[in-house]
Amino acid sequence: MTASSSGEEKKKIKRVHAKPEPEVDPEFQIAPMIDILLVLLVFFMSISTTEVLQASANLTLPIAKDAKEPQKNPGQVIVNVTVNPITQVMGIEVDQKNIPTPAMLGDIISQKLSVTPNMRVLIRADRHVRFEYMRTILEVIGGSGVGNITFAVADKEG
Repeated sequence: MTASSSGEEKKKIKRVHAKPEPEVDPEFQIAPMIDILLVLLVFFMSISTTEVLQASANLTLPIAKDAKEPQKNPGQVIVNVTVNPITQVMGIEVDQKNIPTPAMLGDIISQKLSVTPNMRVLIRADRHVRFEYMRTILEVIGGSGVGNITFAVADKEG
């Protein structure tokens, strides 16, 4: 091959110009929408109320047909009083921690009352808790200086 023949080959090759593709309409992207919905779901699950978070599955509330809707109170402490149906052993739970005796409950309530003076105690007691045990808990809470005690009840069976 000579230099002149390579130049002739270059002349024979036609240059093809690429035409720009026509603009396409943007497509609806579903993946970012699903991401946003999942973030919203996690957000709303994380800010659910304390009553829902501290609900105990093994707690059967007593039924009261004329119960009133609870009022919002920012300084609220929820006390779950449970009973083991087999052994009839009573238990106390505050802030998802088991409290061994009602006397120790008084210490915890006193500490929380020093932080929030107008605190309310919401008692969620199982319907099978004995009255004597409940009376002891009420005396301890009252002796701690709490004047606002509310009971959680169900308005219907189930």
